[in-house]
Amino acid sequence: MKLKTLLFSGALFTFAAINAQKPIVIQEDSLNLGANRYPAISVLIPEVKYEKTRKNWIRKQETGTKSKVVDDAGKMSIFGAKSKNVSPDPFNILSMLADQDSVLRLTAAFEIRKDVYIERSTGEAELAKAKTFLFDFAKDQYTDLVNDQLKQEQSKLKDLEKELRSLEKRQSGMEKDIRTGNRQLVTEREKLTLLNNELTTSTTALAEHNAEYMVMEPGDEKDAKARYIKDLEKQKRSTVRSIKKSEKRIRNAESKISRANRAIPKNDSTQERIRRLINDQENVVQLFSDKLSKVKAFK
Repeated sequence: MKLKTLLFSGALFTFAAINAQKPIVIQEDSLNLGANRYPAISVLIPEVKYEKTRKNWIRKQETGTKSKVVDDAGKMSIFGAKSKNVSPDPFNILSMLADQDSVLRLTAAFEIRKDVYIERSTGEAELAKAKTFLFDFAKDQYTDLVNDQLKQEQSKLKDLEKELRSLEKRQSGMEKDIRTGNRQLVTEREKLTLLNNELTTSTTALAEHNAEYMVMEPGDEKDAKARYIKDLEKQKRSTVRSIKKSEKRIRNAESKISRANRAIPKNDSTQERIRRLINDQENVVQLFSDKLSKVKAFK
């Protein structure tokens, strides 16, 4: 029950988290490194984790070139980066990644020729390409994050659905136990009636034959009577054993039916709670699905 409560609380928290969604913001900026200041472009990436984004940004810069990024506590540089989406020729990137609470700020300066950095004065086309390069990177990071969030929520939904199926299966089993137990009760009670009748008959017959035996003269007839009485006693003991077994089966069936009748209402109640959680979680999944669609549509 504690797990279900936590899941429900998590669902409420998730609604709040989705409502706090922020856009990707890109703007012309400047990059301060040491005593130098460079024309740059910055992009704000909502929600993503610093370390994962840092690794992906390094990988992005190194793609297509043998050059390696030099990373000094989030201040990076690479010489000879290659991307036709930015420039037909290799270029240099100076950048800095900073964590600003719920967003990361990535600021990058693109040096396309010696001491010439992409900015509005170098041309609108080049500036637009550099902005797109950064924006696409930011969008990929945000898309991956929301996609992971969606998968996590879908996994929670599957777990709840699995739990519901388990409860339904258990309920079906308990209902079957009740039906089987009731049939067994009818059978065993009928059998017990017959066995008790047999016991009564055997007891009466034993009493009669024992009385006859007591007054018989010794001889073959009395010996035969003794054997007959012995067979009756054996039959009676067998009947008594059968009665005990039947009574035990009746007790077991009644106990199983009683347990099932007590457990079914609790199971029904739990199923109802799980169904409500599933409904809540389906809404959460839909919200994350919508969120993913919106992020993918960012331009």
